[in-house]
Amino acid sequence: MITKQDLQEAIAECEGQRKPTASTCLKLAAFYALKDKMYSEERVYQSTNYAYMDNKAENYIDYDSGSEFSKRINGRKIEDIIPVMDDLMDALIAINPRLYDSVMRKI
Repeated sequence: MITKQDLQEAIAECEGQRKPTASTCLKLAAFYALKDKMYSEERVYQSTNYAYMDNKAENYIDYDSGSEFSKRINGRKIEDIIPVMDDLMDALIAINPRLYDSVMRKI
């Protein structure tokens, strides 16, 4: 069985590469997904009252499920995150079409 420590070490190794490749990014995504699935703690979703936000603030992500991914994207511009996710989805369809289809159904 993969331990949380094993996943954290694998994640650190991937994140520590100076010139990551597409393969490195796919591994990193898989490690984060496994960590989140196997070792996620109770999630706390934040609600946002968008009625009081101006247009500029709406371009920022306000989401924190407690996962490492949500912590990294929370407070960032949507325009900065979408291209990264688009590249990841392009790689995912080539590597694992079934998982890609599953993600697309959820979206």
